[in-house]
Amino acid sequence: MVRRMVGPDKITATALEAEVGVPQPTLSRWLRNAVTVSSMVTDDTKNEAEEAPRRLAQDWTPDEKLRAVLDASGLRGAELGAFLRRQGLHEAELAEWRQAALSSLAKPKRRRGRTPEQKRIRQLESELNRKDKALAETAALLVMLKKADALWGDEGAGTSKKSGRRRSS
Repeated sequence: MVRRMVGPDKITATALEAEVGVPQPTLSRWLRNAVTVSSMVTDDTKNEAEEAPRRLAQDWTPDEKLRAVLDASGLRGAELGAFLRRQGLHEAELAEWRQAALSSLAKPKRRRGRTPEQKRIRQLESELNRKDKALAETAALLVMLKKADALWGDEGAGTSKKSGRRRSS
C-alpha cells in the first residue's frame, strides 16, 4: 500500500481507500511510519527518495532542533528548500524553533505590576510607619507634660484635672 502511495504512479490515500477499502487515516499513518521511503521507490523517482521520512516536531530532541536551526541559518531559497526536504521539516517548524531559541536567549522581562503579597506588605509597612509616628508624638507629649509638672509644681493645683477649668473658691 505504501509503495502505491510513493511509487512512480503515485495515488493519494483517499483514492487508495476507495480502491482497496482500507480507511484513509490508516493509510496515511502507514505512510508516516514507513521507516525509509527510498527502499520502496524505483530509480525513476530517486530525487523524491532523497527526502527524509517526515518526523513529527515533538519527536525532535532540543539538540536536534538547535542543530537544524543553526544548519539552516545561512541557507536561502533553493538551498533552504533542499535542506528542509532532506530533514523532513516544514519551514514553519524551523521558524518556530528559531524563535524559541532566540526568546530563550533574550533578557527576562521585569514584571511591572506587583503581586498581591507585595501590595499587602507595602500597605502594612505604611500603616506601621504611621503608627510609629503617632506613638512617638504621644511619647513626646507625655515627656513634656511631666517636665511641665516638675517645673511648675503645684501652680496648676487650681485647675480641675477633669475639665481643665479653675475651681471657684
